[in-house]
Amino acid sequence: MPRFKDQAICIRHLDWSETSQVVVLLTREHGKVRGLAKGAKRTSPSAIARFSGGIELLTRGEIVATTRPTAALATLTEWDLQDDCFHLRHNLEAQRVAMAAADLCNAMLADEDPHPGAYALMHDLLEALRTSPPQAALLTFQWGLLADCGYRPELDADVRSGEPLGDASAYTFDPVAGGLTLSNGVADWRVRAATVQLLRRLSAGEPFDAQDQDGVTRANRLLCVYARAILDRELPTMRLILGEKN
Repeated sequence: MPRFKDQAICIRHLDWSETSQVVVLLTREHGKVRGLAKGAKRTSPSAIARFSGGIELLTRGEIVATTRPTAALATLTEWDLQDDCFHLRHNLEAQRVAMAAADLCNAMLADEDPHPGAYALMHDLLEALRTSPPQAALLTFQWGLLADCGYRPELDADVRSGEPLGDASAYTFDPVAGGLTLSNGVADWRVRAATVQLLRRLSAGEPFDAQDQDGVTRANRLLCVYARAILDRELPTMRLILGEKN
């Protein structure tokens, strides 16, 4: 029965009983872990010492857990709360962005498949939401997660012809091929040149105008619908990104 200790962020949770919880944790070294925390909500001194009073959504801590090949859930034996991310409770947009990011991690990542890059992105997002514009923080996160999962959008070469795209007044995005093209297909999405330039700066690791709310929103929507196409389903929190017009 392997036992491990790891840094973790809670990306989903539900009450299993009056005193226990089932949680989904994004860990730094072990990937996404589904676990059962028996007695996590008990108020006895020993339970509080082991679980810090319970595991809350979008909090960060250190876990101790054991796994068995025949069990669907790991057994969580300790949760040391290190950051309650209380700042999310004072900013509704930041909270919604964090929830959308957690939902996307849960959907994109396989169980117990190590993704230290995804953990770092989620950790950095929660930190950025303390001071940065939420939509800009989300854009950096979405781009990074798609790239970490092997779905980095192609922005520089036509995904159909293979020719360099260069600069154009407008492009289309092919969600199946995973990138931009100058030809038009039935399922393609029109993309403004300004949105492409913003994403190219992000791809190159260059700073982009985080205060360009319209441009950042359009870029977030593009990456969101791309993730929706990859998953072949719409996550409930995607409505928070796509808005009513989509």
